[in-house]
Amino acid sequence: MSQAGAPVSVKETISLPSLGVNQAHISFTHVTMESEKYICVRETTGQNNVVIIDMSAPTQPMRRQITADSALMNPVSKVIALKAVVAETTSDHLQIFNLEMKSKMKSYQMPEQVVFWKWITPSKLGLVTQTCVYHWDMEGSSEPVKMFERNEKLAGNQIINYRSDPSGKWLVLSGIAPGPEERRNLVKGNLQLYSVEQQRSQALEAHAASFAKIQLPGATGPTTLIAFAMKTLTGGQLTSKLHVIEIGANPGGPSFSKKQADLFFPPNFEDDFPVSMQVSEKYQLIYVVTKMGLLFVYDLETASAVYRNRISSDPIFLTADAPSVGGFYAINRAGKVLLCTMNEETLVPFVSGQLNNLDLALAIAQRSNLPGADNLVLPKFEELFNAGKYKEAAELAADSPQGSLRTPQIVQRFNSVPQSPGQTPPLLQYFGTLLTKGALNAFESVELAKLVLGQKKKQLLDNWFNEDKLTSSEELGDLVKPLDQDMSLKIYVKANASAKVIQMLAERGEYEKMSKYSQQVGHTPDYSFLMQKVLQADPQKAVALALQMSQQTPPPMDFNTVADLFLQRNLIREATSFLLDVLKPNQPEHAMLQTKVLEINLVTFPNVADAILANGMFTHYDRPRVAQLCEKAGLYMRALQHYTELSDIKRVVVNTHAIEPQALVDFFGTISKEWAMDCLKELLTSNIRQNLQLVVQIAKEYTEQLTAGAVIELLEAHKTYEGLYFYLGSYLAFSQDPEVHAKYIEAAAKTGQLKEVERVTRESSVYDPERVKLFLMEAKLPDARPLINVCDRFNFIPDLTHFLYSNNMLRYIEGYVQKVNPANTPIVVGALLDVECPEDFIKNLILSVRSLLPVEPLVAEVEERNRLKLLSQFLEHLVGEGSTDPHVHNALGKIIVDSNNNPEHFLTTNPHYDSIVVGKYCEKRDPTLACVAYKRGHCDAELVDVTNRNSLFKMQARYVVERMEPDLWSQVLTPDNTHRRQLIDQVVSTALPESKNPEQVSVTVKAFMSAELPEELIELLEKIVIQNSAFSSNPNLQNLLILTAIKADKTRVMDYIHRLDYFDGPAVGEIAVGSELYEEAFVIYKKFDQHVPAIKVLLENIGDMERAVEYAEKVEEADVWSSLGRAQLQQLQIAAAIASFIKANDTSSYEEVVAAAQSEECYSDVVLYLTMVRKKVKDAKVDTELVYALAKTSQLGSLEEFIAAPHAANLNTAGDRCFDEGLFEAARVLYVAVAAWGRLASTLVRLHEFQPAVEAARKANSTRCWKEVCFACVQENEFRLAQLCGLNIIVQADELEEVSQFYQQGGYFDALVALLEAGLGLERAHMGIFTELGVLYAKFRPEKLMEHLKLFSTRLNIPKLIRVCEAQQHWKELVALYIQYDEYDNAATVMMTHSPKAWEHMLFKDVAVKVANMEINYKALQFYLDENPSLLNDLLNVMTPRVDHSRVVEIMRRAGHLPLVRPYLNNVQPANLQPVNEAINYLAVEEEDFETLKNSIDTFDNFDQIALAQKCEKHEVQEFRRIASYIYKRNKRWRQSMELSKQDNLFKDAMETCAQSGDRSLAEELLQFFVDKKNKECFAACLYTCYDLLRQDVVMEMAWLNGMMDCAMPYMIQAMREMNHKVDTLVAEKKDREKDAISNNENAKQAEAQHNMYAQLLPPALPAAPYNMPNQDQNYMPQQGMMHSGGAWQQGAPQHF
Repeated sequence: MSQAGAPVSVKETISLPSLGVNQAHISFTHVTMESEKYICVRETTGQNNVVIIDMSAPTQPMRRQITADSALMNPVSKVIALKAVVAETTSDHLQIFNLEMKSKMKSYQMPEQVVFWKWITPSKLGLVTQTCVYHWDMEGSSEPVKMFERNEKLAGNQIINYRSDPSGKWLVLSGIAPGPEERRNLVKGNLQLYSVEQQRSQALEAHAASFAKIQLPGATGPTTLIAFAMKTLTGGQLTSKLHVIEIGANPGGPSFSKKQADLFFPPNFEDDFPVSMQVSEKYQLIYVVTKMGLLFVYDLETASAVYRNRISSDPIFLTADAPSVGGFYAINRAGKVLLCTMNEETLVPFVSGQLNNLDLALAIAQRSNLPGADNLVLPKFEELFNAGKYKEAAELAADSPQGSLRTPQIVQRFNSVPQSPGQTPPLLQYFGTLLTKGALNAFESVELAKLVLGQKKKQLLDNWFNEDKLTSSEELGDLVKPLDQDMSLKIYVKANASAKVIQMLAERGEYEKMSKYSQQVGHTPDYSFLMQKVLQADPQKAVALALQMSQQTPPPMDFNTVADLFLQRNLIREATSFLLDVLKPNQPEHAMLQTKVLEINLVTFPNVADAILANGMFTHYDRPRVAQLCEKAGLYMRALQHYTELSDIKRVVVNTHAIEPQALVDFFGTISKEWAMDCLKELLTSNIRQNLQLVVQIAKEYTEQLTAGAVIELLEAHKTYEGLYFYLGSYLAFSQDPEVHAKYIEAAAKTGQLKEVERVTRESSVYDPERVKLFLMEAKLPDARPLINVCDRFNFIPDLTHFLYSNNMLRYIEGYVQKVNPANTPIVVGALLDVECPEDFIKNLILSVRSLLPVEPLVAEVEERNRLKLLSQFLEHLVGEGSTDPHVHNALGKIIVDSNNNPEHFLTTNPHYDSIVVGKYCEKRDPTLACVAYKRGHCDAELVDVTNRNSLFKMQARYVVERMEPDLWSQVLTPDNTHRRQLIDQVVSTALPESKNPEQVSVTVKAFMSAELPEELIELLEKIVIQNSAFSSNPNLQNLLILTAIKADKTRVMDYIHRLDYFDGPAVGEIAVGSELYEEAFVIYKKFDQHVPAIKVLLENIGDMERAVEYAEKVEEADVWSSLGRAQLQQLQIAAAIASFIKANDTSSYEEVVAAAQSEECYSDVVLYLTMVRKKVKDAKVDTELVYALAKTSQLGSLEEFIAAPHAANLNTAGDRCFDEGLFEAARVLYVAVAAWGRLASTLVRLHEFQPAVEAARKANSTRCWKEVCFACVQENEFRLAQLCGLNIIVQADELEEVSQFYQQGGYFDALVALLEAGLGLERAHMGIFTELGVLYAKFRPEKLMEHLKLFSTRLNIPKLIRVCEAQQHWKELVALYIQYDEYDNAATVMMTHSPKAWEHMLFKDVAVKVANMEINYKALQFYLDENPSLLNDLLNVMTPRVDHSRVVEIMRRAGHLPLVRPYLNNVQPANLQPVNEAINYLAVEEEDFETLKNSIDTFDNFDQIALAQKCEKHEVQEFRRIASYIYKRNKRWRQSMELSKQDNLFKDAMETCAQSGDRSLAEELLQFFVDKKNKECFAACLYTCYDLLRQDVVMEMAWLNGMMDCAMPYMIQAMREMNHKVDTLVAEKKDREKDAISNNENAKQAEAQHNMYAQLLPPALPAAPYNMPNQDQNYMPQQGMMHSGGAWQQGAPQHF
């Protein structure tokens, strides 16, 4: 069956070797694939790496240097699990790493070795050991949990898989083991099925297994199944089965009956066995994969066979589920990663046609919604429908694959069935069945809606819509709209009915939603109208709408215009909110708006303006203007930040009461040093008491910028030591300026801060101590501690002592030496002695310090003043207390020596004094005492010096011999010592003869040797060794005597050799050789039977080969012959050397022998020698050299016999050497023997045997080999063979360029093109092949280039081909490449630049709308004007949304081709742009098309109306002059309009203009014009038209004077009628007022009379009721119509008397 018709599709996704993975690492132990996302490979050759291949980007593998025994990538995330054996244990260390976070998530050390592990869920690992199975969760800190123990049947099995069902309740472990004895090649499989809930296991004899879920009819949930494949040998018969069994059945529910099927293995695959099983959840199919690459596909529910085929010729060792495509991945030993998926187009036809299993085909099609089942479903539907089984037919239609039966025809058939009484209509049954199965399609949704709405059951429709059971459409929305607009709107939105959505939102007044939706669907509303409406209704929503407009590009309304709309309605807050949002980008072009928003808020809401400025969101506003407003608003800090003149800053900065101190401090950091100092001076000058703290704070903050000197000078100028103190106190810790520290001390002292003075003098090390000391002494502070600190720290102790003593501050002296610094007591004592202080005070002072007092400086001070005895009591007191201080005992010793009180006893018995100090003290008094002191202290140099100076050489010699110190000997025996001879005489005559200590003799001899005194040493040794002393038989002395003679007197050596018998012969012989005494050395070696060194002396030193041969024959020792052989070998006496080595039976130097023989081309001798060596030495190098020697001697027969026999030769190395030296025949023999196909191919190439070379290269399958054979074939014009080789090279992207260059350098272009064309069909063909072929076509076959680009556009390296096509000037192809690469700008530029070859109008239109650089569009206009003007409007039509119409008009105007683009102008005029309108109006004027001009003016008002009117008023055609008059009238230039109308006798237009103007003078002028013209008709018409503007008297006068009373009579009648009506109205109003006045008078009189009547009853003492007079201060005035009469106010009286 062809691959196209097969139900299974197999393709190679990647090849691991092509990604750099070594073939040796492609195995079950090195490669893991836990899911379809990642492949993980361990590389263990050379450097240990882990290669992670992301299947979404397989060409970019990730390599990490990781050493591990196993690596698993997590199935879903970039998490890797690593396993490694712990050194020297049987436990494994497990780790989990997150590669994205680059962190370790978890680690654990298993107590036993993990033999297999696998991710069973995305967060859980299954660990299999030799005995148990564990689960380890990567979340949290839990340790592995034991699940179950391995069954005994799996003991010794290789575990190949471990799985868990999705619920985690069932586990299965898979293992394989060798087959039975009668058939070992048949691998046995074992499974262990474990129930977590029941904690029970069951062993099964099977190879592969997998869990699956299936939904059984009537079941409440899915049923769990296990499928497993087995292949067993029972009774000599092979049985291969697939079983599908239900596990964990639910009681009371439907059960799944067990299914089984045969696995048929072809005859050639009898020993093959299943290695993996995958179940496709998408298709409910079982995939069984065998080791040899067979694939079995079975239906899960029925276990029916679906398909079988071999998918790989190489063994498969790993598979992984690919749920996204319903298939699986498989990896074979060749490193190919295969993806197996079902071919949905052919699966159902294959099952129904090839297998003839219609039920299975229908079940698969329904289950997976696959095509190809139409012929299976329709007959069954007809059968059910005709039988009246409408419900069953509806269910069949609902389940029809891909909805093949859910058509309008089926609905019509159900609708046409008559309804039976009491039963549900078939159509409703149909729809009900569909709703239980899923959602309805668009047509079904409309039909159901009609049916339900007709029955007035809309709530059902609501439920179905909310449950997403209906498919939205415009027709469905129209049905629902009359009943529910909300639901209708939802349907329109869901159905993408944009027009209907916008229409409904407009009807509902939801402008914000309409704007957003319009932007989404590309509709442009009238935003100006929207803003007006929303502002009237809700200003906040208007802000939201304005912000939405601002987010559009470009905004439909100018920001300033929108802000003015808010401000016109005094909506300051809303305008601010809008402007703040749109001005966030802070662009320079918004400077005016930034200033505007700050101005309006500084005037109305200063706090808002302050917040805006604090945010720093604006930088382009008018800063001087804002600064002035800030100062007026009291925002002084903001004003300071904006002012740029010093005078302004100084004026504002003094308002410190209204400025936050920290803000002012920060401000000073923004101005220059000079300005800052001026401002600080201004602050101090204006109010020093208020501003001092602030000035100090500023100075502290910016000391580095202002400099401390300037600040100090400023503060001192204002005489504020308090400010100086506080300022310097903060700066002191960071300053290293002595002046600053001194100033601070002075300021603190002057402000009474004595503690601070004491602290600074104690802690600071910067100030000038002399200056501070003098200041403190002059200040005479009551507390002397600061002065003590200074003097103590800077060693002014004498000055301090003098000052304190002279000022009678003795308690401070005592306190200083007792508590502050007892170490300075000696200096204090010396100073007190200098000022003749009483000794009692000094002694008491010393005793008060006691042990804390340093004795040495005290002694020095007192001794310097000759008052040492002053310390006697103190020193004796210290010794009595047990003091071991050397200085104490030194001083006491000096006193004893001076007093001569038995000094020898003190010097020998006292262990504490310093020998050097006391010895020096004694030298001038008694040298003998000095020697005693020096000897006691081992003071070598001092003792030698004093004995030399006093000629005490005997004492010196005895001391030196007894001392046994080499350094001392070297000192006294140096040639520079003038007393050396006297010392040597005393040593030889006295000191050494007296000595009985061998060590003293040895040291003395060594000293003489070191001093290079050989004559003296020989004399000494002869006395000791030869003259029968106690040391005569001492070997060392005998050695020394001979060696000294060798060095000093060689003539005595031979005599000493014969006379002495106890010396070290080998060592002395070696020294004799070094001293070139070869005969003496030979005698020594011979005397002591050292034969090998003896012959070496003969060979190497004496150089007498004959004596050496005689000596070797005499002694007959193997080592001697070996030495002789090596010497002969060095002299290239090859035969003699080999003979010597054979006598010595020595093979240790075979490498040198072989090298020397080869250098002398003595290969025959080498064969003999190596034959001997090979019997003793089993070394591959020996055999290899023997092979090479046979090849060099052309003994090919012997060579083949040697190779056929057992050997250890490295034939590869030998073959390479033969190859390098041109021994190609021998090399071929060797390469054939080791199957080194690569090198064999190179050899055959050298032998010009190309066909065998190709076969060898095929076996080698090496890129280097393929290249070598290919290039050789090309050079020999064997292009067919070269192509066979080249196809294996070019699939490697890195090698393609080298192959191409080789072919091109040789001029073999046709062969190269043929090679690459053949490579296009390869499975591993990559982008480089297609690109390189395109390059070759561009260079040598341009006629094929375009077709190649079209066919393989997605597989080309387009940038590279662009450069090639540009270089080769293939402009049309270059355009195609630019378009493919989405570089439309370059494509358009090329088409315009090279239009004869590259330009096509339709293509250019498509490109023009996609270019990013708008300048190209405008260049295109010029291009079309120059070359294709007839197509310009067509181009402009597609470019209309992109171009700037104003610029297009300007381009056309400059080019003089505006009429050419008239259709385009008409098309864009609705945008109402001034340049477009003016262009159309211009064309209309030029073409004398007044109707078009009139329509344009009426419809679009954005143009320079006055200019157009001025142009038209001079036009020859009257209609244009009339249009000019019309324009003047629209612009309220009434007089100009009327004058134009009068000039053209358009009197009606003149009268209408005059009436609209409302100007009485214009009306009377026009009337006078008609009178002057004697035009009675127009006179009468003007009276009618301008009736409201004309005065009756003027009209009557004109008519009477000009005899036009008849024409004016209708006007006069109307005017008289109107006047009479007005008079009648006034008379009636007057009568009404009079009646009201009379009535008011009568009422007033009645009220007054009644008032008088009650007044008579009042008591006479009561005053009259006061008149409630308004407050005189309010300037009250009577209202109009009221006056004062008789003390009462009356209304309605006349205003004048």
